[in-house]
Amino acid sequence: MKDSAAKWMTASWMLVRVLLAVALVFWCALHLRSLDHQFGFGLPYWGRIPGLLMIAMGGGLVLWCACILANVGIFESPVSRMFPREFVVVGPFRYIRNPMSSGATALFAGFGLWLRSISILLFSAILFLIFHFVAIRIEEPGLEKRFGNRYVVYKRTVGRWIPKIADLERFKD
Repeated sequence: MKDSAAKWMTASWMLVRVLLAVALVFWCALHLRSLDHQFGFGLPYWGRIPGLLMIAMGGGLVLWCACILANVGIFESPVSRMFPREFVVVGPFRYIRNPMSSGATALFAGFGLWLRSISILLFSAILFLIFHFVAIRIEEPGLEKRFGNRYVVYKRTVGRWIPKIADLERFKD
């Protein structure tokens, strides 16, 4: 009973931290809107509908990934902040290696479309480049070191940002 309560508290705390981080970045992004007038054009009104869909899908993906990662020990201690205790190939991790970063990028791009803000849209592109750099230089080498050949096979068969449809059968239960 204590173990399940501890897991629930860890997962809850992880979600709170993710939501606080997203809120902070949204707050910063809102301040970028003041730069929109310098571009001399605005985004079309019809972009609000795809933007709303991207907000919902990206936000849902971020929360789904946070729930999964909270149950495998990520953010449990300062040493393990970046890497889970267990090899994760469930949920969206079956299809792409970085679903949380993809979800965050979609969330902010959707936010830019919804608010018709070119500055926020450009911010989401910069955010994606940062995620890409971190994935290549920090996350992937660390996961390869921690999980060895199992991660190498996963890396070869699962796309970093775009699913490899032909190889999805390999990770079915």
